[in-house]
Amino acid sequence: MKGVVLISLKKIFEQYPDRRYIMFGGKGGLGKTTFSAATAFYLAKNGKRVLVFSVDPQASLSDIFKRDIFGKGPTEIMPNLYAQEIDADRRIKEYQQEIRQKILDMYGMDSIPEEIESYIQAAAAEPAMEESAIFDEVVDIVVKGGYDYYIYDLVPLGHALYYLSMASVYDEWIDKITNLRQQMREYDQVAAVMRRDKELDEDAILNELLYIKERINKSSSILTDKTKTAFFFFFSAEQMIITDTLKAAELFAKFEVPLSGYVVNRVLSDTLKQQDIPEYLKNRLVMQEKYLKVIDETFKDQILAYVPEMDRDVTGLEMIEKLANRMFGDM
Repeated sequence: MKGVVLISLKKIFEQYPDRRYIMFGGKGGLGKTTFSAATAFYLAKNGKRVLVFSVDPQASLSDIFKRDIFGKGPTEIMPNLYAQEIDADRRIKEYQQEIRQKILDMYGMDSIPEEIESYIQAAAAEPAMEESAIFDEVVDIVVKGGYDYYIYDLVPLGHALYYLSMASVYDEWIDKITNLRQQMREYDQVAAVMRRDKELDEDAILNELLYIKERINKSSSILTDKTKTAFFFFFSAEQMIITDTLKAAELFAKFEVPLSGYVVNRVLSDTLKQQDIPEYLKNRLVMQEKYLKVIDETFKDQILAYVPEMDRDVTGLEMIEKLANRMFGDM
């Protein structure tokens, strides 16, 4: 019966223990953050050290865990479970200061010229800077290590696609710049040999680019690693959401993100039919029955769980545990 969680979602974690990077994607407002929190809770209860973190500037992990964790780094919620919300604005300010310091160090300046400072300020206001800052923070989290599982609470689908594409875009851009720097370095080496009276200084800019490239490659390789990464789409039994999910899945496939399956959320119980309920709710049940059939026909055995509508908001560990039980079976 629809509305009852399937065991296959739990089996994904049992059968593929090496999949340490867990991502939930879907349209905004469908409960990605609550699913992320409940999955982290389930894994932590099973003795795994877990970090759940949000890459959404409008993150709500603080609301769900009832803890102020925004911008405070990994915060312990309970034994084995840590949560983190990224403060993009602070990261951007850190970027600016790092850029200033590198300019001073590389070029031996005492102060930043006014025109360069204006450029630094203007670049920080670019719309893509927030996503870039979050992406870079995620790279830091992944590179640092220290957890058995990393749960990504992704931004809504459109932004998530942008986030996933950033690694390849950055990598291509840095490849071009790195190649240019290497060509310049070869020229400098020839010039130094001809001069013979001046040693060639280490190319700090090239080394910085190579460092960034290494970090990006590590992060992007995780996103497409079928042995280490599990990506779950979740959606509800509504026509537009089903259509959007199918389109998004095709786009994600272009980035070779390993799709592990789909979860259907907010399924109304069939038992409501036997109760005296308002007309609009009866209509919702009829619509749901229609689209659950569409889901069965379209996604077939790729559906891992049907999770029922919860009786109240999922906030606090008690409700998170209740949702985790619905998703994975009683723990």
